[in-house]
Amino acid sequence: MDEREKKLAVLCRIAHSLNQGKVLWALGGSLLLYLKGKTDTFHDIDLMVGEGDVEEAGRRLSALGELLPQKSKAGYKTRHFLEYVIDGVEVDMMAGFVIVRDGVDYDCSLLPGQVAEYIQLNGETIPLQSLGDWRRYYELMGRPEKMKLIDG
Repeated sequence: MDEREKKLAVLCRIAHSLNQGKVLWALGGSLLLYLKGKTDTFHDIDLMVGEGDVEEAGRRLSALGELLPQKSKAGYKTRHFLEYVIDGVEVDMMAGFVIVRDGVDYDCSLLPGQVAEYIQLNGETIPLQSLGDWRRYYELMGRPEKMKLIDG
């Protein structure tokens, strides 16, 4: 199994657990871009979680892997940012995602209506945020290379 397949297998394990727990979640970041055919690579798994489901999601992710010590993230005021390693794969869980740009806080929290679509991957249902939402997030983060991927 290559590295990409390993990461996708971890995503499916996560999806199975979060879906069983009826957690509001959606995939974002570079793996979203990969699954939408916008890039050939991705580094980690970025999970957006509804704030009301943080405890359940955290419990389920902790059962799958190791919760890493919390670090401060400059440029963000995300209310819940947890990093895990599951089978050697980095997984970031964000709830209450807030990006700070030019002194302004932009609340990018996952809300129930923001799951743009669902895909099936190895028999598991994967909810996706929209590329439009992530283009806006990347713009706020000052990531023009990611914006170009989405626009291209």
